[in-house]
Formats: sequence, C-alpha cells, structure tokens
Amino acid sequence: MRDHGGNLDQAIAAYGGEATDWIDLSTGINRVPYPIPRLLPGAWTDLPTRRAMAGLSAAAARAYATPASVLPVAGAQAAIQMIPRLGPPGSARVLAPTYNEHAAALRSAGWQVEEVAQAEDLAGADLAVIVNPNNPDGRRIAPDAALALAGQVGRLVVDESFADISPELSVAARAGQAGLFVLRSFGKFYGLAGVRLGFLLGNPDEIAALAEMAGPWPISGAAIALGQAALADAPWAAATTARLAQEAASLDTMAATAGWRCAGGTTLFRLYDTGDAAAAQDRLAHARIWTRRFPYSEGWLRLGLPGTPAEWARLEEALKGMNAT
Repeated sequence: MRDHGGNLDQAIAAYGGEATDWIDLSTGINRVPYPIPRLLPGAWTDLPTRRAMAGLSAAAARAYATPASVLPVAGAQAAIQMIPRLGPPGSARVLAPTYNEHAAALRSAGWQVEEVAQAEDLAGADLAVIVNPNNPDGRRIAPDAALALAGQVGRLVVDESFADISPELSVAARAGQAGLFVLRSFGKFYGLAGVRLGFLLGNPDEIAALAEMAGPWPISGAAIALGQAALADAPWAAATTARLAQEAASLDTMAATAGWRCAGGTTLFRLYDTGDAAAAQDRLAHARIWTRRFPYSEGWLRLGLPGTPAEWARLEEALKGMNAT
C-alpha cells in the first residue's frame, strides 16, 4: 500500500478544521526549516543552466564528502522511481519494513520484489535496497556491513534520506564504485520538502545514464540556488543536528507520560509502541495533531518533532490528556 505521511488533507476531511489549525507531525520533515535566502530573479525566470547544475552537484559532493558523480533530482522520490528503469527488471529484495515507495517503484517497473527482515537475506538479489537509518524504526547498519552487501548483489541502493543527522552511517564516500547508488534527500533535514530536491550519487557511467533519463531540467532554478546556499552552511547544519538530538529526547519523555514505549526512530522522527495506534492517532487528531500509523502494525505510531514552543505545548497537553483517560 502506497500510504504516506503528509496526508493532512485526509485528516481535515475526517476531523475538520483548516490546515492552519493543525500541527502535522506525520512526516520526518524538520519543522524548523533552513531560512530561505533572498534569491536573484533569474532563479525564477531563467531556465537552469548546466553550469548552475554543476555548481549544485559540487556543493552536494562537498556536503556529503563524496568523490562520486552527483545528479540533482526532484527529491529522493525521483531517484527511487528512476533506478529500477536503469536496466532490465529482475529479482529485487528490500530490507523491510521501510519506506514503501522502494518496493512499489520496483514492482511498477516489472521487478519481482521480496521484502526481507535481515540484511544478510539481501544477498543474491539483482538489486537490493536498504534505508539507513531506516524509516520508520531507525534501524542502523554500519557502513562496513552495507559495503559488504555491495559485493553480494548486482546493484545496491542505499537510501540515506535521513543520514544528515547520522553522517557516521553514510557510505557516500564509496558511492563511485560500480553497482552502488546512494540517495540523499534535501527536504527532510533542511525542512524544505516543497523545494523537491534530492541527489543520486554513483559512478560516472550510471549517473550519466540516469541524467539522460532525467532530462535537461530535472530541478528548478530556485532549488539550485536554495540547495547551494543550504548545503554550504555548515554552522546551521551543526546547530540543527544538536537541537534535534535534544528535542528528540524531550519528545521521548513526553510520550512516556502517555504510557508509550519508544520503539526506535531518528532525531527527525520518533516511533512509539502505543498499544493501540488507531486510538492514539484518533485522540491526537481531535487535538488537531496529525501523526503517522502503519498498516502492518497495530501499535506503532510515528511522530515528527514540533517546530515552535506553541506546538510543543499543544502536544504536551494532548499527551497528558491521553494518559489521564
């Protein structure tokens, strides 16, 4: 099932209110976004140039500490949809449970997909996918273990959409080797998902083939300008990483007041075993707080982190109310 967070329109249809009444915690998107700089008019009026695209690719290579070729695309989602079409379909394995678009995109491209629970079970696949750190449970795979898998499968896709907060997990430095792709998301950590920007890291030949598939203008001029500014701002990234770590711990403490057990996550989102996720989501929805539950778990509920003191206060009050009843 291709269900996702960010479906606030469904919450409004079911519970009422306007979008401005709600706190959307159903995604792992940073709710304290990178401050948008003033963009030159050409970012909006001119077609992106190859030079500008190359500048963004270079900025991403520096930020992700990789010698690999880098292709900017319209979000990591675009990369997820493109890679299965790079060659003829075969057998694919996805380390699950995880972000459901990987398996869905592979099946749509004609691949036979098996979802496996252990990383070692990926061996032998024509194409294998791991998300590291994982969504929704935050499962972490050491870089050496991930790289070892690259020699046991035809092509390995490592989705590092949430790795900005865990750079020690990244295999981006090795993404130039044949058969290894690394995906990076811009919108989650930088809180600018509407920009639709992500990056594909790989070896030159395969990235060139994907660039042909993506076409001459895969992203906007505004995305190029914003991406270059944000990726170069190391102090903002360091301060944000520290803040998220502190606030994730605070959210765990608050969730415990509702009797929930932390089941994992990252510092951009937390996963809780609530006992009854449908009931917990419903209670929070009545407080105009939207969360993410999963069709394969009766207990799991995922929450992103609030962005303002007022949002934190509203969530704290709602969680206290749940425990009281």
